[in-house]
Amino acid sequence: MNMGILEAASLLVMSGAIPGHYCCPLSPNTLPFLSPLKINRNGRRKRAPLYLRASSNSDTRQNFPRLCGTLPTYHRSQFVTTQCQRIDKIAEITNEDGNGTNGTWVKDAVSKASQVLGDVNGQKAIGFENGVIESSDVKSTPVGAANSASLKKRGNSVEDEAWRLLQESMVFYCGSPVGTIAAKDPSDSNVLNYDQGEYDIVRNFILHTLQLQSWEKTMDCHSPGQGLMPASFKVRTVPLDGDDSATEEVLDPDFGEAAIGRVAPVDSGLWWIILLRAYGKCSGDLSVQERIDVQTGIKMILKLCLADGFDMFPTLLVTDGSCMIDRRMGIHGHPLEIQALFYSALLCAREMLTPEDGSADLIRALNNRLIALSFHIREYYWVDMKKLNEIYRYKTEEYSYDAVNKFNIYPDQVSPWLVEWMPCKGGYLIGNLQPAHMDFRFFSLGNLWSIVSSLATTHQSHAILDLIEAKWSDLVADMPFKICYPTLEGQEWRIITGSDPKNTPWSYHNGGSWPTLLWQLAVACIKMNRPEIAAKAVEVAEKRIATDRWPEYYDSKRARFIGKQARLYQTWSIAGFLVAKLLLEKPEAAKNLWNEEDAEIVNALNIMVEPRRKRGRKVLKKTYIV
Repeated sequence: MNMGILEAASLLVMSGAIPGHYCCPLSPNTLPFLSPLKINRNGRRKRAPLYLRASSNSDTRQNFPRLCGTLPTYHRSQFVTTQCQRIDKIAEITNEDGNGTNGTWVKDAVSKASQVLGDVNGQKAIGFENGVIESSDVKSTPVGAANSASLKKRGNSVEDEAWRLLQESMVFYCGSPVGTIAAKDPSDSNVLNYDQGEYDIVRNFILHTLQLQSWEKTMDCHSPGQGLMPASFKVRTVPLDGDDSATEEVLDPDFGEAAIGRVAPVDSGLWWIILLRAYGKCSGDLSVQERIDVQTGIKMILKLCLADGFDMFPTLLVTDGSCMIDRRMGIHGHPLEIQALFYSALLCAREMLTPEDGSADLIRALNNRLIALSFHIREYYWVDMKKLNEIYRYKTEEYSYDAVNKFNIYPDQVSPWLVEWMPCKGGYLIGNLQPAHMDFRFFSLGNLWSIVSSLATTHQSHAILDLIEAKWSDLVADMPFKICYPTLEGQEWRIITGSDPKNTPWSYHNGGSWPTLLWQLAVACIKMNRPEIAAKAVEVAEKRIATDRWPEYYDSKRARFIGKQARLYQTWSIAGFLVAKLLLEKPEAAKNLWNEEDAEIVNALNIMVEPRRKRGRKVLKKTYIV
C-alpha cells in the first residue's frame, strides 16, 4: 500500500522519536513510531532487535494456550547465540484433524515465541499462511521511490540537515535496518546507509520485541508478570563457540533488572500496542497484528495490566521512574502519563483483537476498565479555575458514599503558585491523584496524549490547548516543550528526588524542555483542528535547534541553555522535529495516531454523571464505623 512520502518518511522518522527510558524504543520519546531499537555505543542502555537462534538444548513447551494464554519462558542462556536470521512468519502449526482441534495450538510455543524463520538474503522459510504450513522465499524490500523522495532536498536547510542526520544514524544488523543509534556526532566517519523500506524497520522492531517478551525476567529470585516488555537491549560481541578467530553478537535484554533504580518499564508494553496499531494503519499491512503470536502478545500485556489487585481505583498503580520520567521525581502512584497510555493501549488492543470465544472475558474486562478509567480521569484529575475554587472550599474527613471530597484532599494543598498560574480560560489534567494527595504539576506528555487518545473530553482537550497558549512563556518560551511545570526546588527537591544531581531545578525531567515532545503536540493540535499552535512551536524550535546541534533537552526556566548533560545530535530530537513538520504539512496522516472518542463510552459516562441513586439499604439512625 503506497502511503506517500509523508507516511513512509514519518515511519522512518518515528523510529527514534520517543525518549522514554533513554533510548527505550517503547516510550514516549522513542516512539514516533516505535523506535526500531536504538543502539547506544557508549555502553549505556542499548536497544537493537536481533534475529535469534535457539541453542540445541533449549526447552520448549508445546500446546501453549492460544487464547489469552502464556508463552513459554526461556532463560537467556538458551538464546545467547545469534545468527543472521529473520522472523517474518510463524512456524509450524499443527492441523491434525483438519478442523483445528490441535490447530489452535502453536507447535513448540510458536517456535520459541516466533523464533527465527527465514533469512534476509532470501533463504527458504517455513511460514504460516491461512492455517497451513508452507514454504516461501523471504526477500528484502527495496526502498523504492518513497525513500528517494523522503531524502530529497526540501528547500529548508534545517530540515535537510535533520534528514541527513537521521539517515546517518541508521543501524543495520545482517543487512536489515533495525533502528537508529541514540545520538551520533557527524564528526564520526562511520556513516551508515540504508536500502530497505521504512515499514520493514518498524515491522522488525515489533516482532523482535515481541520475541523477547517471553524471556525469563528475574531480579533477586523474583519474576514480574510474563507480559512485561523489555526496557532496553544490549548487543555484545563475543567469540564464537569453538572458534576463537570468529565472533558473533549476543543479545541481553533488560526488563528493569539492570536499569537505574531497577524499575520495570510499565510504558513499554503500552507503547508497543499503540505502535502495532499505527503500523497497520500507516502501512496497510494488517497481517502482523493478525498473527497468532502477536495476538497472544497483546493478550499477555492486557492480562498483566488488567490483573486484580488491592487498588480501589481503575488507574494503574506504578512505582516512580516507570515511564518517560525514569528517575525519582515523585510520580509514583497513578501518574497521568501512564493512565493516558493505558487508555490508548486498551482502545488500540480492542480494535486489533480477533473475535474468538476465548477472548470474551478479556474484552468484557477491557470494556469495563475503559469506562471506569475514563470517568475517573475526567472527573477527578481535571482542574480549572472553577474546580480549584471547589477544592479550596472542600470539607474534609467525610465518611459517606456521597461525599464530595472523596479522596480527603486538604484545601491547603492548593499551592500559591497554582492560584496565580491558572488562567481564567483553560485547564488541565493533574499529574497524580492518591488519597489525601493531588500532584498539581502540569505534565506535558500525559496531557497531550489524553487529547490524542480521547481520554480527555472535547471541552477538556480545547481547554488544555487554551492553557498552553495562555502559558506559552512558561511551557514553550525559547524552546518547546517543558516536560513538566513547575520545577521541584529547595527542600522539596531534596526530599522528593533524593538530591538527584541530574534533575536539578529546570533541568532534565525536573522542568527541562524536550524538543521531541513536538510530535505529540502536533498530533494533539491537529486532532483538535488547531494546528497553528504546533506550527508556532515548530517555528520557535527551528530558529536554533540545528545551530545548537540537536540537543536531547534544554535547561533553565526559558530553555535558554543546552542541557548540562544533554547528548548532542540526539536522534529523538531530530525525529520529533521532523515528524511534527511532516504532520503539519499533511495533517490527515495524524489520524493514524489518534483514537476517536468511543460512542459507547460516552453513553455510559452520561449515565454515570446523572444524579446517582443512593445505596439501596436504609440508613440507620445510628451508624457504626468498623
